[in-house]
Amino acid sequence: MMHRRTFLSAALAMAAPRIGRAQASAESFEVLAKRLSQQPHRDPAMQLAAPFDDLTYDSFRGIRPAEGGAAGIPLGEGFSADLLPPGFYFQDRVAVEVERGDGFEPIAFDPALFTYDERYFDTTAQMSASARDDLGFSGARFRAPYRQANVADEFFVTQGASYFRAVSRETFYGLSARALAIGTGGPAPEEFPVFTRLRLHEAENGTARLDALIESPSVTGAAMLMITPGEPTAVGVDLVLFPRVTIDNVGVAPLTSMYLKGPLRAAVSDDFRPRVHDSNALQIENGAGEMLWRPLTNPATIQTSAFADAGPRGYGLIQSARSFADFEDAEAAYHRRPSAWVEPRGDWGRGSVMLVEIPTEDEFLDNIVAFWRPEAPLEAGGTYRFNYKIAMGADPLADRSPRIHVVQSRSGRVHDQPGRIQYVVDFEGTDLQELRPVVEASAGAVIGVSAYKIAERGHLRVGFRFEPGEAEAAELRLVLRNDDGTRWSDVWLHRWTPSRDGGP
Repeated sequence: MMHRRTFLSAALAMAAPRIGRAQASAESFEVLAKRLSQQPHRDPAMQLAAPFDDLTYDSFRGIRPAEGGAAGIPLGEGFSADLLPPGFYFQDRVAVEVERGDGFEPIAFDPALFTYDERYFDTTAQMSASARDDLGFSGARFRAPYRQANVADEFFVTQGASYFRAVSRETFYGLSARALAIGTGGPAPEEFPVFTRLRLHEAENGTARLDALIESPSVTGAAMLMITPGEPTAVGVDLVLFPRVTIDNVGVAPLTSMYLKGPLRAAVSDDFRPRVHDSNALQIENGAGEMLWRPLTNPATIQTSAFADAGPRGYGLIQSARSFADFEDAEAAYHRRPSAWVEPRGDWGRGSVMLVEIPTEDEFLDNIVAFWRPEAPLEAGGTYRFNYKIAMGADPLADRSPRIHVVQSRSGRVHDQPGRIQYVVDFEGTDLQELRPVVEASAGAVIGVSAYKIAERGHLRVGFRFEPGEAEAAELRLVLRNDDGTRWSDVWLHRWTPSRDGGP
C-alpha cells in the first residue's frame, strides 16, 4: 500500500492527458443541443469518489492542475488552458475536448492529472477504473502573455453551472457572468443551466475561443465565447437556446456580484472598512439614449427592480471606487475588481433590465444579479438567439464620449429631524455650474434640494432630504438639466425601503 500522494506523484511521471482519436467532422454544439432538447434531461451530477469527495474549501484549493497533466494545454499563439478538478461546490460533470488538426480530441479525466497538497491528502487510496470513468472536470481556465511577454497570466475561467469570469490588465477577479439565468428573484427555486461540454479551440489573432453545450431541465443551448484579453478583456457571446418548456422568467446575459456595504446605508454592517463590494452600481444605457445610474444596496428584504426598455444599448455592474482608501482592504483588493458592461449586438426588442438585490450579512456569497428579460416568454420548441459582448475591466466605458456622470452617492439619517434621510450625489463633468438639479420621488416628500461645488474634487454635489412618511417603498430620481429643461447628465435612480431596524 502507498499514500495517495505517493501514488499520484509516481503516476504523474507518465500522466500526460489521455486523448481520444480526433474526430474529423465533429457535430456542432448547436445541432447537438437541438437534438437533446427533444430528449429527457440528463442529470450531470457526479458520484464523487476519493480524493474528490468530502472536500473543504482549503482541501479543494489543495488540488491543482499538474504541469504535463491538466495544466498548460497548448492552444497556440502563447495561449494555454488548465482543466479544473471536481469537488466541493463543483459536482457537475464537464467533458472537455481540444481542437487538434481537423477535429477535436476528448481529454479523458484522470486523478493523476492533478497534484495534491500533502497537508490534506495523506491517506491510502487508489481509484478504480469505474470510479474514474464516472468523473469529469469542473471547468477550465485560460492563460496568455497579455500583461507581460513570456508570462502566461490567467485571464478567463469557467467553473460551476454556466458561470464565467474574466480579468483585465488592471484588475483581479470579482463579479461573474453566466450564460443563462432561470427563475432568478422569483417565487420558485432558481434553475441553474450547466456547461456540460467544453471545446477549446486554437487561438487566432490574440483571441481564444470556447464552445459550450448548455443543459438544464427547462432548456438546452450552445454558447460560443470569443475571449480577447487586454484592458478591458472582451468576451463575445453567441448564444442559441432551445426551450423544452415555455420559460417566462428567463435571464439573458446575467451578471452576478456582491454588495455588502458602502456609503448608502453604511450602518448595515459594523465593519472597519468603509466599503465592501465587488460592484457598487447598475448602469444602463437605454434605447432612448438615457444613461441610468442605480447605486446598489444591501436591503432588509429581497428587492427586484425592472427597467423597461426597447432595444437597450447596454447595461453593466460597475465598480467605480478605485482607490485603496475607498476600501482599506489590503487582502481582498476590492478597488481592483472589474466592472462589466454588456453590449447587445442586434435588436433585442422589448423587455426589461432586471436587478435583484438580496440581503446578506457577509461578503462571501453573491447577492446581486442583473440581466435582460425579454418581454415575451421563450416558447417550448422554439429557437432563440442572442448575440452580445461583455467588456470586463477597470473602466469598460472609458472610450465613450465625455459626459456628466455620477461619481458617487451617500446617505444618512438626519439626527435632528427624525424620519428624514439626507442624500448627496456627486457629478463629474464640464460646465456643471450651468445646470440645475431636478429630484422626483414616487412617494414621500423631497425637501431642500441644493447644489454646490466640491472644490477639492471638482465635483458638483447635489444634496436633498427625503421624508418617506408612511410609504413602504419609494423610487427616487435625480437629473441635471440646463435652462431649457434638456437632460444633461446621467439619471441617478434609487429605491428607498425601510432599514433593518425599521427606521427610514
